[in-house]
Amino acid sequence: MNKKQAKERIVELRKKTEYYANKYYDEDKPEISDFEYDMMMVELRNLEKEYPEFVSEESLTQKVGGHVKEGFKKVTHDVPLQSLQDVFSLEEVEEFDIKMQEKAKENGIEKVSYVVETKIDGLSAALEYKEGKFIRGATRGNGLVGEDVTENLMTVSSIPKKINDKIDITVRGEVFIAKKEFEEMNEKRQQNDEELFANARNAAAGSLRQLDSKVTSKRPLDIYIFNVQKIDGKEFNSHYEELEYLSNLGFNVNPIRIPCSNIKEVKEAIKKIAEMREKLSFGIDGAVIKIDNLKFREILGSTVKVPRWAIAYKYPPEQRTTILKDIVCQVGRTGAITPMAILEPVVVAGSTISKTTLHNEDFIKAKDLRIGDTVVIQKAGDVIPEIVKVIKEKRTGSEKEFEMPTKCPVCGAEAIREEGEAAIYCTGIECPAKLLRNIIHFVSREAMNIDGLGESIVEQLLDRKLISNIADIYTLTFEDISSLKKNGKKFAQNLISSIRISKQNDLYRLITALGIRHVGGKASKVLAKKYKSMDNLMNATFEELQEINDIGVIMANSIVDFFNEEQTKDLIQKLKDAGVNMNAQKDENSYDDRFEGKIFVLTGSLEEFTRKEAGDLIEKFGGKTTNSVSKKTDYVLAGKEAGSKLEKAESLGITVISEQEFKEMIKK
Repeated sequence: MNKKQAKERIVELRKKTEYYANKYYDEDKPEISDFEYDMMMVELRNLEKEYPEFVSEESLTQKVGGHVKEGFKKVTHDVPLQSLQDVFSLEEVEEFDIKMQEKAKENGIEKVSYVVETKIDGLSAALEYKEGKFIRGATRGNGLVGEDVTENLMTVSSIPKKINDKIDITVRGEVFIAKKEFEEMNEKRQQNDEELFANARNAAAGSLRQLDSKVTSKRPLDIYIFNVQKIDGKEFNSHYEELEYLSNLGFNVNPIRIPCSNIKEVKEAIKKIAEMREKLSFGIDGAVIKIDNLKFREILGSTVKVPRWAIAYKYPPEQRTTILKDIVCQVGRTGAITPMAILEPVVVAGSTISKTTLHNEDFIKAKDLRIGDTVVIQKAGDVIPEIVKVIKEKRTGSEKEFEMPTKCPVCGAEAIREEGEAAIYCTGIECPAKLLRNIIHFVSREAMNIDGLGESIVEQLLDRKLISNIADIYTLTFEDISSLKKNGKKFAQNLISSIRISKQNDLYRLITALGIRHVGGKASKVLAKKYKSMDNLMNATFEELQEINDIGVIMANSIVDFFNEEQTKDLIQKLKDAGVNMNAQKDENSYDDRFEGKIFVLTGSLEEFTRKEAGDLIEKFGGKTTNSVSKKTDYVLAGKEAGSKLEKAESLGITVISEQEFKEMIKK
C-alpha cells in the first residue's frame, strides 16, 4: 500500500468507525458485531502508526466514542472516564508486560503485579456520593462530559442510596442486564412483535438512557463497581485494596477480580475467565488487565483516550457450523409473521442451539439461505444465536429455496407485505395468535374504553375459555366475571356496567378498536364523520378512500383489505348481534380534537367535576391524562390542596390551569 492508498483507507475507516460507533453508543442499535468493529479499529490504529502524518484528533483512535443525548443535562467528569486499549492475543499481553517491566525499572519500582477482572459488557457510569449519600450519576459520554441519569440510576436496586461511611466518593461501574433477564426481555418483545435488542449491552444502554425513568424502572438493570474515581480523606496503595474497601462500603463490586504477581499468572487468569465465561450470569467480552500498584499507575499516566496502565484482552466470538434443517413461520401478537430457522442442534458458547430467528424475508434473501444449507452460527453478544453465513461450497444441489407464505399459517387469512415494510402481516382479526393483543387493544381507553378489562383479566378469560373472540366480551355474565377474583362481586358489577356502556360508544371508537393497520384515533374520527355507519365504511372503495384528507393510498389499501377479510365480516356481524352501536353520533363536537397530542395531569380536589369526568372530557377532545408530571406534560389542572405535582409543574415551567380556566377551554 502506497502513501496515497493509505491516506484514502484511513479516511474511509474513520468514516466507517464513526458511523458504527454512533449506532452503537448513541443510538444503541449496532449494525455490525463487536468483533467486526474491533478489527476495523485495529486496522485504523496500525495504519496511523505506520503513517503518523495522517493522525487526527477526530479519529476514534484518539478519542472516546459517544455523545451526550439531547434531553439530558451534561455532567463534566472530575476524573475522565477513559476507554481501554484492546488487544486480541496473548502475545500482545506479553508485550504489554515487557513494557510495564521496563517502565518499572526506569522508575525504581521493584515488582510489577496485576489484577485481572472480567470486562463486563454494559454501559459505564460514574456514581457520586456526598457524605455517604448517592447524589448524582452520569454516563461516560465522550469520557469528559456525560449525561445526568441520576433519576434512572435511582431505580437500579443494586446501587446503594447510602453507603457504610459518611465520605465523599465517586466510583465507576458497569451497568448491565444479566443473561437470563435479557433472554426473558427479548422473548417478551418477540411475542409482542417488538424489535429485539441486538445484545445485552445495548439493551442496558438503551434502558439507562431513557428520558422517562419509569421505563428504566421496568428494565432489569444491575451494576458492578470496578474503580474509585475520586475519594476525599483516604489513600490506597493497591487497586485490589480499593476493591475490597468498596465492597465493605456496600457496593456491588465486580465479583471476578484475580490478583496476579506475574505475567504467567495473568495468562492463567485470562484462560480461567474464558473457561468460566459461559457459566457467568452476566455477559462479558474480555478480561481487563490492570496494574495493581496505584503509585506506579500515577507514574505511567494516560493518553487522551486510554490509561497506559491497563489493557483489555478481547475474546473472539465462538462460531460453529450446523445444518439448516427447515424454516418455519411463527405469528406474533401483532400478526407479524416471522421465519424461524430449525437447526441441527449444536453447542455454541456453552448453550445448545436448535433454532434462531431469521427476522424477515429480506434477511433470508441477503444471506441466500436455503433449507438444507450448511451454515455458520454464533451468539451475538454471547446471548442471541444468529446465522453468520452460508458455506456455499458444501451445497449438493438438494437444497430448497424458501418462500414466505401468502396465507397466515395459524388462521389462513391473507398475509400481506406493505410497501416500505420488511415484515409480512396476518390480516385476520380473529386469528388465535393475535387474539390476546387484539382484545387488549379493543377494550383500551383510546378504543372501546372498557374499564377493568386489563391484560391479566383478559388472559384469565381466554385461559378459562370464557371468551374465544372479541365479540364474546358482550356475552360475559356476572358469574363468569365474579369467578375471576376472590370477593369479585363488586368488580363484576362494575365490569358488566362498563361493557354495557361501551355498546353505545360512537362509531369512531369502534373503528379505532378494530385495529386496522395504519388507522389510529384521528383517522377513525375522519372515517366516522365521512361514512356515518359501519356498513357504509365496509362498502367504501379504494378510490373514494384515498381522496379523503388524512387517509392516503397506504391507509386506503389497508382499510379495503381489512374489510374484505371474511374474519372481519364475521366479527362485525357478531358485534351487531350483541347490540354494539354501528353509527356515528350526530353531535359534531364528538370529533373536536382541540387537545390532540396534549398531556394533562390532574391534581387536588375539583369542585364541579370528578377527576374521571374531567379526564373523559380531555380524552373526548383528543388529549391524554397521566398520573405523573414530567417534561412531556403540557398542562396541570390544579384543584384545591394540590400538592407535590403542582410544585413539580412549577419547577419545570409547565402551564398550570385552574378549574375555571379548564371550563373556559372546553367551552370554546
